[in-house]
Amino acid sequence: MCGRFTLVTNLELCNARFQIEVIPFDMQPRYNIAPGQLIPAIISDQGKRRIGQLKWGLVPSWAQDEKSGYKMINARAETLTEKPAFRRLFERKRCIVPADGFYEWEQRESGKQPMRIMMNTGEPFAFAGLFDTWMSPEGNKLHTCTIITTKPNEVVKDIHNRMPVILRQQDESAWLDREKFDADFFQSLLVPYDHEQMKAYPVPAMVGSPKNDMPECIQEIANSSLF
Repeated sequence: MCGRFTLVTNLELCNARFQIEVIPFDMQPRYNIAPGQLIPAIISDQGKRRIGQLKWGLVPSWAQDEKSGYKMINARAETLTEKPAFRRLFERKRCIVPADGFYEWEQRESGKQPMRIMMNTGEPFAFAGLFDTWMSPEGNKLHTCTIITTKPNEVVKDIHNRMPVILRQQDESAWLDREKFDADFFQSLLVPYDHEQMKAYPVPAMVGSPKNDMPECIQEIANSSLF
């Protein structure tokens, strides 16, 4: 699963990395992004990348109400073509979610220890995601998304049994291309990221609360106990 992540990278670097020209909202550093919040996401619109904010937690267009969003923050890569909520989106509504780290909780004798997992270089990367638009009975639109997960790599496996799909940079444009769909090809992208390019380190227990969104959340702690 992926239930928390970070995006604290310098804005100019982030724009260059994801080929974004205009950001139509105030994009601030995020140290503890949680489900139910608005998160930056990128789609392809007539061949041009566009960034906007989607609510994290998918509400399918056909849902009776928006409560399903709390249950669908993640989509399993292995069953995308089997689940009605994801099958159509896999074909036509793929997005990428910029991030530079994500949190998982490692079970230890002393309790659960939060770990931040990131690239060795500290550079930003892209989660593979799906999005949809739901309309309320009153006619209000709600744009939502989910992050795809897969089995863990060598860095993550001792921490958690799932990890978010991180796309290789050279595969991002193909993933965003809504005019083409090859199920086998896209499934081949939804695999664990190269563990040799990643690392994990313990962070303070304060990240357990989504109310805490501050630089201290990503600071490495020398004593990795809970207290």
